[in-house]
Amino acid sequence: MNSKELALACARAADDAKATDIAVYDLRGQSSLTDFAIVCTATSVPHLRAVLRDVDKEVGEQYGIEPVYAERTPNALWSVLDYVDVMIHVMADETREFYGLEKIWKDENRVDWQ
Repeated sequence: MNSKELALACARAADDAKATDIAVYDLRGQSSLTDFAIVCTATSVPHLRAVLRDVDKEVGEQYGIEPVYAERTPNALWSVLDYVDVMIHVMADETREFYGLEKIWKDENRVDWQ
């Protein structure tokens, strides 16, 4: 599975977990950290936990891929699953708005994942 396929699988898993405003960015050639970044919104701390759990479980079961690192501190309202080539940021709406993570990436790097 290549990094784009993994990113799309993660985005679909986040969507299945009812995450909202899912954005996938192709950062190949622009970032030394990852090939793809996914940012999505959870509506509450329990929902944030559920999105992390469900993405991790679905990707693991369907593709046999586990994150190399998982920041699972939902009370911080921003958690990350790091698959090296793909990083998934699950954030509360107010946290996403405050940090403006997506402002560092260009709109033309946004990938249609649906």
